[in-house]
Amino acid sequence: MNQADTTGIRSGEVINPAEVQNDAFVQFIGTIRTPFTTRDLCPRQGALDGPDCRLEVLPEWQAALKGIEKFAMLDVLYWLHESRRDLVLQSPKNTGNTVGTFALRSPVRPNPIGLSQVRLIRVEDGAVIVKGLDCLDKTPLIDIKPNRCEYTPEAPFKAADQA
Repeated sequence: MNQADTTGIRSGEVINPAEVQNDAFVQFIGTIRTPFTTRDLCPRQGALDGPDCRLEVLPEWQAALKGIEKFAMLDVLYWLHESRRDLVLQSPKNTGNTVGTFALRSPVRPNPIGLSQVRLIRVEDGAVIVKGLDCLDKTPLIDIKPNRCEYTPEAPFKAADQA
């Protein structure tokens, strides 16, 4: 969405007047396929008993899926490609009450990175089938990680791990 776009602003919302700095590089590793084709159809938070969703991993990254099937839960990071990036204050549910962007899990953020904890259903042919996503169909996939509560590093002990 264009930085200067003021359409769709709710009462009390505030736009950041500064120019957006595009100084980072994110490499998409695939595409997410969900049944959610519009924001209105997309749940506010994914449900672990929701519909199957598909993380389609690009061929050059498919080998990176090796071993992922041993985890029941995954963290999925994705780029909320249709979200505006300029609101400082937002008015959730159009109530007129404003809240800072960083106090919300809204997709409207300076860096629209989504994060969902999902349940792994299966791995098949370069894709990971999961439940629990809350993003639009064709959302760019940034990363997949084992859920940190399940993951124990397979590395020698170091003192910083015990802090």
